[in-house]
Parts: sequence; C-alpha cells; structure tokens
Amino acid sequence: MRITNKYGLPQAFVKMAESDYEYRPKRYSVTSILKGVRETILERRHHNEIEVDVSDMVWALFGTAVHEILASQQEKPHELKEEYLKIPVGDYSLTGRLDLYNEHTKTITDYKTCSTWKVIYGDYADWRKQLLVYAYMLQEIGFEVTNGEIIAFLKDHSKSQAKRKADYPDLPVRKITFRFGPEDYAWADEWIHERFRLIAECELLPDDELPLCSDEERWYSGDTYAVMKKGRKTALRVLDTLGDAEAWADDKECYIEYRPGEDRKCMDYCRAAPFCNYYLEKYAMH
Repeated sequence: MRITNKYGLPQAFVKMAESDYEYRPKRYSVTSILKGVRETILERRHHNEIEVDVSDMVWALFGTAVHEILASQQEKPHELKEEYLKIPVGDYSLTGRLDLYNEHTKTITDYKTCSTWKVIYGDYADWRKQLLVYAYMLQEIGFEVTNGEIIAFLKDHSKSQAKRKADYPDLPVRKITFRFGPEDYAWADEWIHERFRLIAECELLPDDELPLCSDEERWYSGDTYAVMKKGRKTALRVLDTLGDAEAWADDKECYIEYRPGEDRKCMDYCRAAPFCNYYLEKYAMH
C-alpha cells in the first residue's frame, strides 16, 4: 500500500501510517476475515497498487497511539498483553494480536476508538463478533474465556451534550461487556471454517466474479420512501417500504419519493473500491 501526504502533514504521521505487514499465502488475520471476502481478496491482490492519503488515516493513527500508550503498562503474571495468536484452520492459518487477557477473570479485553453515536445506538454486534473470534483462538490454544470487554474511547465526546441530553454518554470512555458460552463457541467454529472454505473458493476466481459483499459488509443503508408534500422541502415521514409510505400518505395530498440506499463503506471506507467492478459501475461511473 502506498501512503501519500497530499496536505503536508508532519512526517511522523506518515511514518506511523506505514505498515510493514506482509501478506502470506494461506494466512489471514482476524480483521481480514471479518470483512467481506471480496474486499479481503481484492486488498491482498492489489496491495501494492492501493493508495491511501495519511489524512484519511488520522483516526486510525489515533487508535494506534492509544494502543501504544496502554501497551506500555506492565502486565501481571496472570495476564497476556499484546499477544500474537496463530491457529490452524484446515490448510490455512488464522492470526491476530489481542490487547489483553486476564486468566483469573477469564476475560479478553480490546481497546477501541469510536464515535459517540456508536454508544448511543448500542451498535456493538461487530465488536462482539471480533472478540468472540479472538476468544475462540485463545480457547483453541488452552486458555478459557468466558467474558469479553471493550474499552471504548469516544473521540467526539462533548461535555455540554452530556449535561443536556439524557441518552448521551456521561464520559468519554465506556466499558461494554459480553458473555461467551458453549453455543457462542460452536457458532464461531462453524463460521470460521465456513469463512475459510469460501476464501479458498474465491482465491481461484477473477476479480469481477468474486461474490458481492453482503448488505451488512457494505454498510448498506437500505432503500427508503419519503412522504412528501408540495411546497415543502423536507419529508413528512420517511418509511422503509412503499406500502407503509402509501398507507401513511393516504388522503393527505402527498406524493412518495423513492430514496435508494447507499453502500457507505464502498463509497468512503473500502480501500479495494478502485478495483471492485460493483463500486466502479454503481458509483465511480456516474
């Protein structure tokens, strides 16, 4: 991946952004298998062609800095910190680096930076899934894990908003906890093996024949139907189905405006987008 510096940010930013990560055959990281398989394979195939400006990596760099600070803490004898994990999955290897594991409490901890909105919405499914995969890896090498926790740093937290709004987080840091049981590990085992089966199939396909990332993986917002009224710029109501919109608009001198959903990750956050025919046909060519 080529790092550019179009806005002349300090060279320290560039150095911090540069990665010496080397893609190796049949070895995938936890973060890579959690992405859409199309995105993962395109990133690997076009790694040396992908160009990212350091200005687009500011918050990722902030997260890295937070990890560096926390990693300087001396772990206790019953803790594993910044530990590199690697387990076999068929002919492949799954790798990852956990932030912290406490053998006494059987807890795995991960540090995250995020928007306050993630906490307001309680949108933690992706975090739970990632922690569960790490927990599964630890279990595979002999460490029991029953709990997961995220320490989330809210990068846009506002004290004034916290004072005014009841549903706004009180503090710029939040701990989110999860429990993991046998059913979770059975699901993780099946999901991980199925993921690598799909990867093995897709490695043989050309770029344009790779399976499309799911709605969830593309962060697809979903189509909506706005109930509009002549002379008014904003919608009276925005609903998920045409039927609901028509029912709501009945007898109201209204009309329905179709609003197609957007693939927010494709548009703004997928580094493989320039090599993806779905993205090029839907967005780049319009």
